[in-house]
Amino acid sequence: MAPEQWVERVVKAADGTDPADVPAGAGGADAPSPDQVARGLRATSQGADLIQILSPEGELTQHPDFPVEVTAEMLQGLYRDMVLVRRFDREGNSLQRQGQLSIWVPLLGQEAAQIGAGRAMRAQDFAFPSYREHGVAWCRGVDPTELLGIFRGTDHSGWNPKEKGFHDYTIVIGNQALNAAGYAMGQVFDGKTGDAETGEATICFFGDGATAQGDIHEGMVFATAFDSPVVFYCQNNQWAISEPVEKMARLPLYRRAEGYGMPGFRVDGNDVLACLAVTRWALDECRTGNGPVMIEAFTYRMDAHTTSDDPTRYRLADETEHWKLLDPIERVRVHLVREGLADQAFFDSVQTEADELAHRFRSFAVAMEVPHVDRIFSNVYSAPHAAVAAQQEEFAEYLSGFSEGSAGAHAGGGH
Repeated sequence: MAPEQWVERVVKAADGTDPADVPAGAGGADAPSPDQVARGLRATSQGADLIQILSPEGELTQHPDFPVEVTAEMLQGLYRDMVLVRRFDREGNSLQRQGQLSIWVPLLGQEAAQIGAGRAMRAQDFAFPSYREHGVAWCRGVDPTELLGIFRGTDHSGWNPKEKGFHDYTIVIGNQALNAAGYAMGQVFDGKTGDAETGEATICFFGDGATAQGDIHEGMVFATAFDSPVVFYCQNNQWAISEPVEKMARLPLYRRAEGYGMPGFRVDGNDVLACLAVTRWALDECRTGNGPVMIEAFTYRMDAHTTSDDPTRYRLADETEHWKLLDPIERVRVHLVREGLADQAFFDSVQTEADELAHRFRSFAVAMEVPHVDRIFSNVYSAPHAAVAAQQEEFAEYLSGFSEGSAGAHAGGGH
């Protein structure tokens, strides 16, 4: 039995019986077990509707609905983006292991999904990330060092969201969907949509696990009710921490868009060209008044959920090995070489630049100063507040109970 028949009701059986009339448990050999359902969904998880332009073997085939003009300069730029982002991401992992960061959230394997979407945005667009969108941050002009305060635990954000068109990282799962829907509604109310060139659009990034959160549902409900210019961009990396996506979804995630009345697409999340082409189209639809749109970027989280996670406890090595063959960077490199669009000097220069970025990233982290403890109480409100002042005084009294050296560390003398 085909997997889709396990989740879509068959109108009549071969003998004319309506399946609804068959008692529970009387399905016989044709009734699949839950394990069979899960295996069937995993085996057909990408599906015939997957939009792909650059294959894992580096073969480029234009998609009839989402054409994209490919030049050597453009493809070299995308390759450079992904290599540099991967390099500082790996450095972030190392810094956490060495005690320089409290935590790090890896993006390994998701470079194409993020760079493709990030480069599809225009200057006037606005992005609402979760906590893994280091690649999108890079595309929006956020320097990697500006991420470090978040993961050191000293800052909520290191950049000006309005200036970059990139909101602060959102730690609460799915909450950014509400913010994005509201912001996009405001774009409509302010008359900032309609023009194909100057119109604004919003894009909201979240993972497959977040689709089980009510905030995502509510954001989509409001976005469709108000025709908001927002692209809901789901990076399906197959694992919601330790839970596989097929455990919470009986159909591909992009098909959930149908229930809200918006178009939905599944794109090869390891194909940077497909992610770029589909996201660019979706953003243009939104900016001209035809939003919202949902995109499911079908990719894979090659590393842990965060540095506090151990993926070997819940997934097999052969699964990860399979996805290594679909690496988003390698397929671009193969195409560049095969088509003579880049020489070894180019690849060497990119690697040198990546190493220099990693060195700057590390040096900045090691040299970061620990802010004074009083900073905790600053800027809580726009004006002084009696309750905050009382808490600050109480905390200062608490710190005074430590020895001088220990109190100095607590007050910002070390990390």
